[in-house]
Amino acid sequence: MPRCIVTLLLFVFSLSAHAQSYQLTGQVVDQRGQAVPFASIYKRESGVGTAANSEGRFKLRLPAGNHELLVRAVGYRQSVQDVALNRDIEVSITLETEAYLLDEVVIGTGEDPAYAIIRQAIRRRKQYLTEAAPYTARVYIKGMQRLLRAPKKFLGIDLDEIGREIGLDSNRTGIVYLSESESRITVRPPDDFREEMISSKFSGNNRAFSFNRAADLKLNFYENHQPIVDGLSARPFVSPIADNALSYYRYRLLGTTEEGGFTIHKIEVIPRRKAEPLYQGDLYIIEGLWRIYGLNLELTKEMGINILDTLRIRQEYIPLESGQWQPSSLRFDFVGGLFNFRIGGYFAAVYSDYALNPRLEKKTFNEVLRIEEGVNRRDSAYWAEHRPLPLTEAERMDYIHKDSLQRRRESRAYLDSADRRSNRFRPQGFLLGGYTYRNRAQRWRFSVDGLATSVLFNSVEGLAINYGARYVKRVDTLLDRDLTVYGNARYGFANHRFNGYLGATFPVGKSMLHVSGGSNIQDLNNRGSLLPLFNTISTTFFGRNYLKLYERTFATANWQYTLPANVKLTASAEWENRLWLPNGTNYTFWERNKQYLTSNNPFTPQNDTPLFEENQAFKLSVGFLYDFGTVYETYPHRREYLPSKWPTLSLHYTKAIPGIFGGDADYDVLIARLHKTGIGLGLFGRLSFDIQGGTFLRNKPLYFIDYRHFRGAKTLVGDQHLSTFLLLDYYLHSTAGNFVEGHAEYNLSTLLTSKVPLLRKLKLHEILGVHYLRTSEMTHYAEANAGLEWQRLRVMYTHAFSSNPELNGKGAIRIGLRLF
Repeated sequence: MPRCIVTLLLFVFSLSAHAQSYQLTGQVVDQRGQAVPFASIYKRESGVGTAANSEGRFKLRLPAGNHELLVRAVGYRQSVQDVALNRDIEVSITLETEAYLLDEVVIGTGEDPAYAIIRQAIRRRKQYLTEAAPYTARVYIKGMQRLLRAPKKFLGIDLDEIGREIGLDSNRTGIVYLSESESRITVRPPDDFREEMISSKFSGNNRAFSFNRAADLKLNFYENHQPIVDGLSARPFVSPIADNALSYYRYRLLGTTEEGGFTIHKIEVIPRRKAEPLYQGDLYIIEGLWRIYGLNLELTKEMGINILDTLRIRQEYIPLESGQWQPSSLRFDFVGGLFNFRIGGYFAAVYSDYALNPRLEKKTFNEVLRIEEGVNRRDSAYWAEHRPLPLTEAERMDYIHKDSLQRRRESRAYLDSADRRSNRFRPQGFLLGGYTYRNRAQRWRFSVDGLATSVLFNSVEGLAINYGARYVKRVDTLLDRDLTVYGNARYGFANHRFNGYLGATFPVGKSMLHVSGGSNIQDLNNRGSLLPLFNTISTTFFGRNYLKLYERTFATANWQYTLPANVKLTASAEWENRLWLPNGTNYTFWERNKQYLTSNNPFTPQNDTPLFEENQAFKLSVGFLYDFGTVYETYPHRREYLPSKWPTLSLHYTKAIPGIFGGDADYDVLIARLHKTGIGLGLFGRLSFDIQGGTFLRNKPLYFIDYRHFRGAKTLVGDQHLSTFLLLDYYLHSTAGNFVEGHAEYNLSTLLTSKVPLLRKLKLHEILGVHYLRTSEMTHYAEANAGLEWQRLRVMYTHAFSSNPELNGKGAIRIGLRLF
């Protein structure tokens, strides 16, 4: 028995010694002793490694024993380091500048040898994209953004005061975002990707989760195109080894070297044209394998990127034991600015602990992100142990400074002080944008509308005031849900009618409930015809009073609930009293424009005869919406479904029941809709469509406001949507029968305008659209339009085709202006 005990103790001791690990720290420098930033340090064929920071410093934990490390950096010769670990040690590693030799044959007048190499890489592209086995890996990400320049004031806001609150220096410069995260990723190439966040650290807020996402850094140059970041460019970027890359790039062989038993070709990538979504820089290809060994590419303003001036991308690959190659590190460095602000920073990712062919469940990739409670509570000792990319001195000090700021910001005294500053009443701000009073400690705010934006004019009310107020209180901090109470008061000075209503939205269990009641002046077209601002201008300046109104007294209750499969259910009950109103004034700024004014009945423009008699309606509605999406993100206490690649299907049924609460209307209407926006077409832009159809199963009695209405446009300037007919009247073609409408829009995303020197800087998007309508009363109506879009402004020419002779052949220019 004692011998057994001794044997057991020796066995346990041997296991303990085998499991013992030590910390290897050090710095990577060049031959002059200068730091080599962002070098990769990896154990040969293991997938275990790290990267150096901007100061060349690194940290790597390895088991006790002997290890062969590969140290690489773009522009330097790979170094092989043998280390023996039986304690924590620190080393200094020197890298020699890489010497790429150029064969004499390259100097001839024929085709550059780079093209033959690139053609081989293009032939292997699809193979390497799809052949990789599923794997898991550990990813560490650090993101840092620094404000390099900022004005003292912006839109009347004192930025010095804000800068002090967020930890900037007296010149309004400093780190505005610093965050680290660790994740375990599971990948099934080429598309399936799952991420589970292990730890998260956010400078200045230990309750927040990092915005760093491994999925956002999923950059694969074996794909034909890379979107990189949403909004960076109108079109995705073309890989230097895409199938059609030779049409977009020129190549030049800069030289060849031997490294780690491989022959590496360094190739310069040169865009053939400006203002195209193309890279420039250096690409490293392995002879024989024709794989990407590494890359150092750059995007600039000349490539049409937004906000940023430059974005530099550095990526390195390492071989695994199976012969599969995967990224060892990825780094984005960027500089840019807007409105006299300048920003700079980076995102760096270090991949390690690769494991091939993990066991995958059928629904593994339905959940693309998991963040569990507690991952943001790791202490400084944990990060000192697990952080592979050491902090720079500036980053270390930012954590210390922001932590002290957070403790101060969470104090009641600070919150009260911040409220006193933000709650100051500013007459100019109140006039234009309203006023908001906040209580941060109790998590509520009260807002009122701006005075100038509450004034409107129409022919029914004349000059009118439409003023609103809103109270919002956070009642569910886990799911970020609020109690909202709002109210609105409206008075027309021409017809002397006062209207007002109140409403509230609040959570009930896992659902949301909205109740409201009162009276209001509303558009006869319940889908919206003309924004009040545009109608005010059109009526007062030009005498075109297109907006037709009625008075609605109502009480409503709406319920919304989302099922686990992202199926959204809605139900509502609504009582209404509807009263048609006559015009109250014929005022315009110029007397000559009064001849264009029409009555408030769109069917009798010269006579103000009532469109309908005063009536009541009691309606019940149910709705169903499903986007066929099964992909979701899991956060503590909630699940969020992501937009699906499939169209969204919705069904809506409304029944008006006569006799209940005096209801006069008696009808049933069923509406189906299938729509999808932003369908990516690669370099050729994106497509959106919206198809809707329905029928009135019963329509007696029925009033005009219950009809199916369509979005029209009659003014030169208006608010255009995908479902807007640019030449259709707002009211004349509404129906109480069967209907179908279809809309499609193709955005070429600067495909053509980027080739015109005078236009490319404006980044104008080319828009082509078709719209179709068929109702029981109108056999066919279609519009074809084409135009240009810049930011929120678009100019379109549209032409109508119809079985109705009055509509057929019409053409006009329409300007779309998105205000909201």
